[in-house]
Amino acid sequence: MSLEIDRTKALDLLRQMLRIRRFEEKAAELYSLGKIRGFLHLYIGEEAVAVGAMQAFTQEDALVATYREHGQALLRGTPAGTLMAELYGKANGCARGRGGSMHFFDASRRFYGGMAIVGGGLPVAVGLALADKLQGKTRLTACFFGDGAVAEGEFHESLNLAALWKLPVLFLCENNRYAMGTALARHQAQPDVTLKAQAEGVAAEAVDGMDVLAVEKATKRAAESVRGGNGPYLLEYRTYRFRAHSMYDAELYRTKEEVEQWKQRDPIVIFEGQLREWKCLTSEDLAAMEAAIAAEIAAAVAEAEAGPWEPVEDLTKDVYTSEQF
Repeated sequence: MSLEIDRTKALDLLRQMLRIRRFEEKAAELYSLGKIRGFLHLYIGEEAVAVGAMQAFTQEDALVATYREHGQALLRGTPAGTLMAELYGKANGCARGRGGSMHFFDASRRFYGGMAIVGGGLPVAVGLALADKLQGKTRLTACFFGDGAVAEGEFHESLNLAALWKLPVLFLCENNRYAMGTALARHQAQPDVTLKAQAEGVAAEAVDGMDVLAVEKATKRAAESVRGGNGPYLLEYRTYRFRAHSMYDAELYRTKEEVEQWKQRDPIVIFEGQLREWKCLTSEDLAAMEAAIAAEIAAAVAEAEAGPWEPVEDLTKDVYTSEQF
């Protein structure tokens, strides 16, 4: 048996991918029951990206994510119960119930969202990285964003400034091929995101986003470059979401056959098969893993159900308004 990682690490990677998958499956179920309202964007199919990438970061690094951020928040260490309560809109949520699915936030863990605006996290990440450079700190800022963000002007502006000032920011494009319902090649004359980054003076490479080990290896290499003072770096994770863009999406822009074809590359199923082939995983291991995750999620739902609603008199608290209106 030849492994790049030991058994303990391998099992943990599988566990974390399963943890994200099961959390989101429960969220979808609760949404259908009316327990969760508003928007809900699921990460199912893309788990290898979050799990692989997060192996490269320390607790001192800053993370900026998109509205499809449940996985990153879980991996960052925010308790599942706190996140589920936020989905419910309860006051014990990570944003006191005010953000919901698209605005997870945990400043204590340097997790800066949950950005609902497409591309909105890019200039925020540049600002965080600039602050660190001015203060002489060696930590980096990791910025997750989708392929749809490359159509925004702030993508080019952010990469340009980061390259110009050699900022310690790692740009992480989760390219799931569809910006909402529009294929990348239908709105970009140059669909290769790495070439766009290189045109802005940013080192870039693409990686198979369905392979957790490939993601981890590439992200660690890129993070090391950024920490070494070489300026920003961009990774394009080529991945795919198995569910619709959001719970409101009729999903008329791609065929069922395409989705089923991509499901044959399910990162969890493939990695589980690899671990069994390498004699790293037994059926007992998997059953114990699933049981522990199920218990964690059940406890998270119970915490959300029992959580308090924000008092009506507090609804204007921390909201900037003018007394003149």
